Amino acid sequence: MTPLILRLDISGTPVTWVPWQDAVSLYCRDMVGWTAGDETFTFYGGTSRHSGLRSSISINSIIAVKRSRSHKHIYRSVPPLTNRELFLRDAHICMYCGAHPRDNKLTRDHVTPMSRGGRDRWSNVVTACRSCNTRKGNRTPEEAKMPLLAVPYVPNWAEYLALSNRKILADQMEFLKTQFSGRKMPFHNQ
Repeated sequence: MTPLILRLDISGTPVTWVPWQDAVSLYCRDMVGWTAGDETFTFYGGTSRHSGLRSSISINSIIAVKRSRSHKHIYRSVPPLTNRELFLRDAHICMYCGAHPRDNKLTRDHVTPMSRGGRDRWSNVVTACRSCNTRKGNRTPEEAKMPLLAVPYVPNWAEYLALSNRKILADQMEFLKTQFSGRKMPFHNQ
């Protein structure tokens, strides 16, 4: 199975993951401005009646698209918050006790509870095991005497793309790492 292709804007800023079929379409429409990465994939089409030759196209694992729609809103916006990406951000570790329970035992905890004005935002949520989440209840970590093991943070777009793809190629990860904010990301390349 071919992994997703990392799509960049023409300036080299990561935009999104695209399936190989979309990448082939971008190549065919001459919309790929430049490529990066060590990995390439070759796909074969049909055989020409006129020449008898089989068509093929090779695509890179990282492509920069020219003349694409503006994605400036992506770079200024906060990446969407989902439990999957939150748990990856926190390395599937409870940020209160340090346990590493199964995913079905993990919860999203609001550092400042929503009932007390806290918001459902990256900077106010952490991964917690069910036991710690219940024990903390409707209190702040200080009130519950449950200090956080790490401060919650908002991942930038490159960090979010790394969190959101389970099968990142080594060259794609290296490219994305150049645009990380400098915080140590808790996950590892699979």
